[in-house]
Amino acid sequence: MERRNIFLDDVRPGPEDHILVKIAEECILLLEDDQHVSHLSLDHDLGSKKSNGFEVVLYLLENNQYPDRITIHSANAAAGKKMYQHLLEGKRKGTLPERVKVTLRPLPLTFS
Repeated sequence: MERRNIFLDDVRPGPEDHILVKIAEECILLLEDDQHVSHLSLDHDLGSKKSNGFEVVLYLLENNQYPDRITIHSANAAAGKKMYQHLLEGKRKGTLPERVKVTLRPLPLTFS
């Protein structure tokens, strides 16, 4: 089965090889529907006080769904760091497999 890449952000366009989603709920629906995600890139602030990228982090850890690679690309430094640290804590506790590469990449985000 083909591996997919997902980019969660309400403002910035994602890389051409990523599926762009703008709300956490939509991202979670894609993850529920597809166990074959290679790269998941998450923003925190999504223009809504009700929804944010941290919800996706919690979903991943609670449902044992892990892409090969997770990038936190939030411009909100404090919230991005919280997401990143929560994922690293998942690795320390054994909830998140060691094979999953987790990266904190504050903006500006560029693609090559």
